[in-house]
Amino acid sequence: MIASKTEEEIALLREPCRIVRDCLAFVEERIRAGMTTREVDEMVYKFITASGAEPSCLGYCGYPASACVSVNEVVVHGIPDERVLEEGDIVSVDLCAYKNGFHGDGARTFCIGEVSDEKKKLVRVTRECFFEAVEGLKAGTPLYDIGYKVQRHAESNGFSVIRSYTGHGIGHEMHEDPAVPNFGRRGTGPRLPENAVICVEPMIAAGGWRVKVEEDGWTAVTLDKKPAAHYENTIVIRESGVEILTL
Repeated sequence: MIASKTEEEIALLREPCRIVRDCLAFVEERIRAGMTTREVDEMVYKFITASGAEPSCLGYCGYPASACVSVNEVVVHGIPDERVLEEGDIVSVDLCAYKNGFHGDGARTFCIGEVSDEKKKLVRVTRECFFEAVEGLKAGTPLYDIGYKVQRHAESNGFSVIRSYTGHGIGHEMHEDPAVPNFGRRGTGPRLPENAVICVEPMIAAGGWRVKVEEDGWTAVTLDKKPAAHYENTIVIRESGVEILTL
């Protein structure tokens, strides 16, 4: 069963989601070649804590940082370190903020300087996959329609959908039911109730969809080392459509 939130709970969710939105915009303005992924993480930590929130990722199941900073072939959960960002890289920054007893979650993929045409297209199509998925989405829509739309748009552009990681419900916990896959068969799955709060997060690869997790237990990379991109927002399912809390 997919739970709904009350209007009071959604009101409390707005603040951590606003912080996530503003933090991602702050990072977008400042991320650049020559910066280390650890410096990106420090920027996220300072922004979230200065906003009166806590970085949800820090310490989550032992995760050692405030943000996941994933470069090129790293799909998700890249641990910030001394790696220096270079011209031509693409970098996914995934972060969560906790305030008012609720979590907000969002991710963007940024281009560092001039990147290849393939990477530009990958970042653009990944973002488009999110908006394709939420177009027409409303209370009563079967859950797997989301993944169907993501998969259709990604594959029609020559890319593949990562299967090992999904979107999710969110609220008092950072990850709640349901899992929200980025692939699926149209018209299947439980129907989304009004006021369900979920994270829709296409993770799209330029090559194959298979991934492996590095020895650190977190960093997920494409098996063929092709680049991947990630775009995520926290949304509320309404009778007439969706409300995007992190935009």
